[in-house]
Amino acid sequence: MKIAKVIRNNIIIGHLSKGSSGKYFFVYLAEYINDVNTYPISVNFPKQIEPFVSENLFSFFTSLLSEGNMKDMQCRSLNIDEDDDFTRLLKTATKDTIGSIVVEEIR
Repeated sequence: MKIAKVIRNNIIIGHLSKGSSGKYFFVYLAEYINDVNTYPISVNFPKQIEPFVSENLFSFFTSLLSEGNMKDMQCRSLNIDEDDDFTRLLKTATKDTIGSIVVEEIR
């Protein structure tokens, strides 16, 4: 299973993973949910204890990925399959993303 920290403004807010079944999971940390000064990362991800589950990588996270020529260059230089958005997310969304969210693989 691949798993990553989801970080907003240098604070870990949850975990994103891809299970052996191929399903994707996003779950907020309890501390983040219980903090009244925090807010959801998206209207599609309200703060809740239960994990979000999807057959496909959530569109919120795919929106952090490059497209076109930049995607091609990243896949070539990092030796990533063009159809493997999750690995590409883990390798390229660690800094300088649009917005306040970054994703860091847990090894």
